[in-house]
Amino acid sequence: MLTRDEVIEVCLRFEDSYEDYPFHDPNWTVMRHKSNNKMFAAICERLGHIWINLKAEPMTGDFWKSVFPAVVPAYHMNKEHWISVILDGSMTDEEIIPLIEDSFLLTMPKKNKTHAIKTEKSATI
Repeated sequence: MLTRDEVIEVCLRFEDSYEDYPFHDPNWTVMRHKSNNKMFAAICERLGHIWINLKAEPMTGDFWKSVFPAVVPAYHMNKEHWISVILDGSMTDEEIIPLIEDSFLLTMPKKNKTHAIKTEKSATI
């Protein structure tokens, strides 16, 4: 995954997601939940690469930043709760997509989150 369109395509696979351009700046694409309008990904081009800002639990974000040089403190966001993933080719889709999924789950409505957790637990039993 290297392009904005590829990131948008992955994000739109999540139920209840939509694409938004709230800043009136074509460089910024925001992916949101339809049911609560919360952002789970912000996509922009910066320094010649596509960057994805994603929500992450602080310890999880610190872990990913220590493992992958392409994961850095979030550009233009709270550095404790958000990370940026730089799409420079150093990470595979299999490494990036779970980070997007985690951000989606962290920002989803509480009602849906409870259902998702119950469904996930029953699937592993």
